[in-house]
Amino acid sequence: MRLLMVIIDGLGDDPIDAFGGRTPFEYARHHNIDKLLKKGSYSEISICGSDFPAESLGCILRLLGVEQKDFPLNRAYLELLANGRDISEYEMVLRCNLASVDEAGRLVSFNAMGLTAKEMAEAAAVCNKLWQGIEFLHLSEYRNLLILDNDRQILHDCRIAPPHESMGLNIDMLLSDLKARSLLLKTFIDETTEKLKPFARNGISYRIYPWGPSERKLLPAFHDLHGIKGAAVCKAEIVRGIARALKMPVPDLPTATADIDTDVCAKAGQTIKFLKDYDFVVTHFNGSDEAAHRYDYTGKADFITRIDEDFIGPVLKSVKEPLKILICGDHVTSCVTGKHSAGNVPVIAAAVNCDNNAPIIGGYHDIHKFLMGASD
Repeated sequence: MRLLMVIIDGLGDDPIDAFGGRTPFEYARHHNIDKLLKKGSYSEISICGSDFPAESLGCILRLLGVEQKDFPLNRAYLELLANGRDISEYEMVLRCNLASVDEAGRLVSFNAMGLTAKEMAEAAAVCNKLWQGIEFLHLSEYRNLLILDNDRQILHDCRIAPPHESMGLNIDMLLSDLKARSLLLKTFIDETTEKLKPFARNGISYRIYPWGPSERKLLPAFHDLHGIKGAAVCKAEIVRGIARALKMPVPDLPTATADIDTDVCAKAGQTIKFLKDYDFVVTHFNGSDEAAHRYDYTGKADFITRIDEDFIGPVLKSVKEPLKILICGDHVTSCVTGKHSAGNVPVIAAAVNCDNNAPIIGGYHDIHKFLMGASD
């Protein structure tokens, strides 16, 4: 029996007026998922509940069976692992967005709205000089990391609101606690603000926004957790980092992205290949979450349709041996507010190429029982 988990990031959503009160998932066409439901089950559950914030880090670790006590502090360390780097116990790493700010200093975008991908890389290059005490690492587009000496005040006491949850607020106010606690980071933020001025246009300027400090954290291997071999197909840095921390193989797919323009067919091909050699495969799609953060409910619905047509359909057609498949979100990402929440997400469970029936999933423990319990 092979096992497949498909995580559609931010799959849960609010009703959309333009969709007649339906969510993007309800509005999307998903004929292959509907076929699974003929002998499978559908439910809606909260993955994080009230246990931890509605973020991919904790939700995906929980879906993969990692106990909450083993969760890292924030996700920057795992994003660093995803890029083939590590740090010592004496260092820490922060996420570092390139953000858009209006003339009043209010945050209008957490993802460098108004710049092309090439311009974002050029802006990162401007910031990426040899700073004494700080290493700047550009990941992709607006995403960067900062590596510096471990500072317990910043790790555990500093208040830094996530930029995607802080639209419309003054950026200097948002970063005031961080700058008050670290002269090094204050200097870095102030100097990069000056260096980024040439990128300003139409009343919008660009600023560096450090947040989400994290430190080194070792996780148990997936095989040690469940006694089975697992692999991952994903592009988002956080999920690649989780896979590497759990010692799961994760290939580099050149045509895959962490947005709705990803090569869904390439992910299907790699998933099919992995299912021949591994007991368990997790495939993650991040574009649905990104679309919701942009309030793009049509893009989110269309992306879900593409996943159904270009991923679910080919996988079900190609895999001939018994297969348990679970399709779910990790958290709600609302196209109305652009924010995450701990609400319920759709969960589809089915067993194909066999006579097994899938149970109703009433909570995340049922997901573990269904996929990673005793093999049939």
